[in-house]
Amino acid sequence: MFRATFWGVRGSIPVPGPETAGIGGNTSCVEVRCGSTVLIFDGGTGLRVLGQKLVKEMPLAVHLFFSHVHWDHIQGFPFFAPAFAKGNEIHMYGGKNIVGTVETALAGQMENPNFPVKLGELGSKLLFHDLDAGGATEIAPGVHIRTAAGNHPGGVLAYRVDYDGKALVYATDTEHLAEGLDERLVELARGADVFIYDSQYTPEEYDGASGGGSKVGWGHSTYVQGVALAKAAGVGTYILYHHDPMQSDAAVMEKERRAKLLFPNAQVAREGLELDL
Repeated sequence: MFRATFWGVRGSIPVPGPETAGIGGNTSCVEVRCGSTVLIFDGGTGLRVLGQKLVKEMPLAVHLFFSHVHWDHIQGFPFFAPAFAKGNEIHMYGGKNIVGTVETALAGQMENPNFPVKLGELGSKLLFHDLDAGGATEIAPGVHIRTAAGNHPGGVLAYRVDYDGKALVYATDTEHLAEGLDERLVELARGADVFIYDSQYTPEEYDGASGGGSKVGWGHSTYVQGVALAKAAGVGTYILYHHDPMQSDAAVMEKERRAKLLFPNAQVAREGLELDL
């Protein structure tokens, strides 16, 4: 089994409410199952919901990969139920070149007065691993991880998972380059079956033509640039991810409609979406 399940698909801040309930309002979190190996990408508020499911499988070992440590990607961890239980083992990975390590960021948000339980008081066994951009590692038999640096304030890592002859790429919070395609991501995503890419904005939102002001330099991309990367890398399915908190369900679906005109195998990420590779 090689399956991806989306538990949080929003960027920047959770947005619960009737206008976002269809796509979902939780921030970034994707579960990937490679046989019996459990991988999690980012620890946004979707991680809390995933944790409620995982308690039924305890004791367990999970591998939690952080793209970076901005708050919307770590804020779910203090509510991740398996972290509180003895007998569980949680491996946590992040980039060496990212401002603030995973360990210091998680510890900081759980210090008084922010949270009543400190990181060191959790019952599970926590193991921290620093990764280099461009590096590769085998985290379990047959489960291979490769990384690449993205383009985001403070730094960000993109990840590729290769397992059982298939490949998935998780590349969020990265801004396309003005001078052309980011060849680091093209190479990382080359031939991938599933390409999850930061598609926070429409082109009009990105350049400010829609009236919200320019988003250039904010560290996020558009579906047009996602399509360009998907085509250049020859991916199978392109998943639009990290939706802007200002976008309603209808706006997200319109983004999908426009992306499909350029790349028919495009679809938006939504909470509960499962993809079998």
